[in-house]
Amino acid sequence: MGRRLSGRLVLATHNNGKLAEFQALMSPFGVDVVSVGQLGLPVPEETGTTFVENARIKALAALEATGLPALADDSGLCIEALRGAPGVYTADWAGPARSWDVAMQKAQDELLAVGAAAPAQRRGTFVSVLTLVWPDGHSETFEGRAEGTLVWPTRGAHGHGYDPMFQPDGSDQTFAEMPEAEKNKISHRARSFQQLAAACLK
Repeated sequence: MGRRLSGRLVLATHNNGKLAEFQALMSPFGVDVVSVGQLGLPVPEETGTTFVENARIKALAALEATGLPALADDSGLCIEALRGAPGVYTADWAGPARSWDVAMQKAQDELLAVGAAAPAQRRGTFVSVLTLVWPDGHSETFEGRAEGTLVWPTRGAHGHGYDPMFQPDGSDQTFAEMPEAEKNKISHRARSFQQLAAACLK
């Protein structure tokens, strides 16, 4: 069984899109979410080789800097035709300027380089690992996945990251074409958050 979370929570991110998403997810439970970016805290070096390792590194750094319960999401896109790349290096594909247009173009270029043109060859999985740590060292980890197809050209103006090129199974829209509330029901992050909510927010 999880431990009940309430009050203020620090989210280990400098990504405003991710912050907005978690604020929307947490608000019904009365949890106030502030990000390490808003607090001007540095980004820890993500030396892990898995989503779980990197989520824990970020959560512990946020906890140590603030003394507040801390939540970190390490998420990424794993492309089947690219043997799981970019995976934990998903954000790195956006380059130093963190341009998601650059990242999506790189994904498209890499897919074409291996001859992945047909939809069946362009399968991808978004993975979200959430690690929640408390000041006494207690921690819990949750993982969610969303399966889909990578489309080109990109479509939609909502969301963030690779959303404009990811069309989840069962939908004819990309994540970036969906209203936030609709995406938040089916996204990888929504699925990991649903597990967290069942364990720690009910």
